[in-house]
Amino acid sequence: MPRPTVRDVAKAAGVSLATVDRVLNGRNGVRSTTQARVLAAMKKLDYERDIMAANLSKQREYRLAFVLPTGSNTFMREIEAEVEQLRKTFERARVRLQIITAPAFDGRALAETLDRLDPCEIDGVALVATDAPEITAAIEKLRANGINVVTLVSDLPTSPREHFVGIDNVVAGRTAAGLLGRFCSGRRGSVAVVAGSMMLRDHAERRSGFDQVMRDEYPQLNVLETIEGYDEADRVEDLLSAHLRQHRDVVGIYSIGAGNRGVARTVPRMDLSPRPFVVVHELTKYARAELLSGVFDAVINQDVGHEIRSAVRVLTALIDGRPIVKAQERIRVEIFMRYNLP
Repeated sequence: MPRPTVRDVAKAAGVSLATVDRVLNGRNGVRSTTQARVLAAMKKLDYERDIMAANLSKQREYRLAFVLPTGSNTFMREIEAEVEQLRKTFERARVRLQIITAPAFDGRALAETLDRLDPCEIDGVALVATDAPEITAAIEKLRANGINVVTLVSDLPTSPREHFVGIDNVVAGRTAAGLLGRFCSGRRGSVAVVAGSMMLRDHAERRSGFDQVMRDEYPQLNVLETIEGYDEADRVEDLLSAHLRQHRDVVGIYSIGAGNRGVARTVPRMDLSPRPFVVVHELTKYARAELLSGVFDAVINQDVGHEIRSAVRVLTALIDGRPIVKAQERIRVEIFMRYNLP
């Protein structure tokens, strides 16, 4: 099926091509009701603007930086790999991507990294944010220097960032609770929770959503305090092993962040009977293997490719002053079990 064009959008919305062009480029002279019809038609047709053609016609170049945490977090390394894979594709559209890294869980180091970004060399930034005052201040400085900013995976809504690209993490936590609650049907006991750090808003929001559902719908399950493993597999293994020795009634484990290899190593050797059900995040190659082996029961995922492409679309729209098509940029919460692996 051919991709929808601006002519298709104009016909569906009952407007002229010039009106569609004004909406796409954020220009004045379009009534709010007419703009709403055009955006609704774009959503219905699943229209995606051809950034490559638009940029080539304007001879415009966009310089975007993805600021990611360092470390062994497999999901972050997959984001990094996806940016690298898409780099050449976007270069043809005159969108230049670069990756900048900063130490994980270190707000001061991340702030210093952001402070060093030169507005003469960078137009927009997508960053995995730590919830810390110095990060908010660094984002304020970027915006004051004319650099557009979106948060990626983990949000910081109290900052002047302009958009968040990622799943609804409260919904993700609620989904995890629904899965574990159903898996543990008929059992009584405790649920262990492993996070990277509660300084990360995505981890805090997932825990909040998880607690809401467990408290309201599964009161027979006692949710234990959060273990913070800083996304390090060895640390998670040590802390979770000690936790399970202390709480022999654990019937479920929810891994909010990375460090899932530590969970995978711990569960089989702890000799818990019955084996706890395990729900984790992000369908990495390691999580996929553990789904197939039966150690993990479900994985909650977010599409990395969609997130990177969305961040690029949003940043280029912000730079141009064009409207963001929110329906197109919505990242869905995905659930994978061994029966529906792609």
